[in-house]
Amino acid sequence: MALPRSSEAAEANTAQRSEAPAQQLIQRFLSLRARLALSFAAFGAFVVVVLSLAIAYGAHDVARRLMDQTLSAEIEDYIARRARNPASLPPSAVGLRGFISPSDASDERQPPAVRALPPGRHEIVFEGTPYRVAIEVRDGWRYVILFDETRQKRREARFTAWLVGGALAVILLAFLGAWHLAGRALAPLSSLTAAIAQADVDRPPVLPDSGDPADELHTLAEAFRRYQTRLQRFVERERAFTADASHELRTPLAVIQGAAELLAHDETLSTTQRERAARIERACQRLAELVEALLLLAREETTRGECDAVVVAHETCERHAALCQQRRLRVALSAPQTLKLPIAAPLLAILIGNLLRNACEHAQSRVDIELTETALKLRDDGPGMSEEELAHAQERYWRGPESRGAGIGLALVARICELAGFSLQLTHVPEKGFIVEVIFSKSGGAAQI
Repeated sequence: MALPRSSEAAEANTAQRSEAPAQQLIQRFLSLRARLALSFAAFGAFVVVVLSLAIAYGAHDVARRLMDQTLSAEIEDYIARRARNPASLPPSAVGLRGFISPSDASDERQPPAVRALPPGRHEIVFEGTPYRVAIEVRDGWRYVILFDETRQKRREARFTAWLVGGALAVILLAFLGAWHLAGRALAPLSSLTAAIAQADVDRPPVLPDSGDPADELHTLAEAFRRYQTRLQRFVERERAFTADASHELRTPLAVIQGAAELLAHDETLSTTQRERAARIERACQRLAELVEALLLLAREETTRGECDAVVVAHETCERHAALCQQRRLRVALSAPQTLKLPIAAPLLAILIGNLLRNACEHAQSRVDIELTETALKLRDDGPGMSEEELAHAQERYWRGPESRGAGIGLALVARICELAGFSLQLTHVPEKGFIVEVIFSKSGGAAQI
């Protein structure tokens, strides 16, 4: 059974909230501080492991040497006692067993694992018990002494456990110490990052400084100050250019447009001349809209505002009616009574106007415009675009092989969509035309064919 929309939304929100801490944790462990701490901890772990292995090997070697010395002393003591008293018995004590037999005969009392061993020191396991074995041959007699290593193995196991625990504790302390030291070392850099991130566009950030010219932070802060100064001058030049262009371009355009309107209504002119004047008026209006769009995009907060998208769409279609009639195209607009969108009216008019002109340039007989609460869709019955052309359609100054435009229409539309939080989707439906869809949300599909 399908879940209600409210339940689906609640589950989606819960999933997003559960993913957020995980993403924050991953970002924290990928931070510079974490990488430095892990690097120092890894180096410390390497040193600790090497030292631990060396200590463990050294302890084992010392214990084996002590056992060998004990066995050698026991054999020499027994040989000396037997020289004084041939009836002396081999050593027999807790953890120590001795045997003697002629060197050319086998002693059935000895463990089977010992009988075939040559003289020297050996390790065996008899009846589940580990032994260190010493074998000597003197004057035709074979002396064998077994030392029970059970207690020694237990001591080594306890020592190894303490060694591993100490190594892990040292590694943990090394990581915590490296984390703390890395945090203190990177604190000035974090302050510098925070100052830059929180800085206002109109006011330069106050950058922390160690005061020491040889310090890396001082060098970094000075580099940022120089860059910020250059950036501030660039912004001032851009603002001055925007203000000058706004004044110097609009005035002559208004004069040209007014003169074109007067010429278009002059009854003394012929029909051909009035048509030419109307074309001048439309071109001037198009140029004024383009200048307005470029100036708006050059400023901060370009998309702030609200407008009735239905009104803007009807006005835009009326302004382009002459172009549609000239190409003998039928334009159909489907829209609700009213629709408020969070975008400045001039930018929305430029967006719809560019899409409509682009559709008119390629359509064969009709252009359908559908405006809903979620999207703006334009469909034309033109040839559309190939897959390669779709991949470059939104690039600035790119033009198709049959395009007569300047190559900034779709790029300008894509820029407006990006600033307004809309999504632009281009779709070519074979034998059915080309569809351009502006989705009024931050999610949307990619270009398809």
